[in-house]
Amino acid sequence: MSVSVRIPTILRTYTGGEAEVTADGATLAEVIESLEKSYPGIAARVLDDQGKLRRFVNVYVNDDDVRFADGLQTATPDGANVSVIPAVAGGC
Repeated sequence: MSVSVRIPTILRTYTGGEAEVTADGATLAEVIESLEKSYPGIAARVLDDQGKLRRFVNVYVNDDDVRFADGLQTATPDGANVSVIPAVAGGC
């Protein structure tokens, strides 16, 4: 399954500046694995040392937050849009 992955500005150093890339996988875990093969180092920015999504990184598959779905086992059907969004904190 081929999906489109939107890459936040802070991670574009891994994708050569590309804001959107393609990856393969039937689940989010497989998509991240595919990204890592094409863009080494990117998985460590999305996953923690236990292989779980980092606390301050939000991931959406077709506008659905994977934390409220099946996490890394969330299905990524062919043509899906995956968005990686770092959480923003601060302000008053």
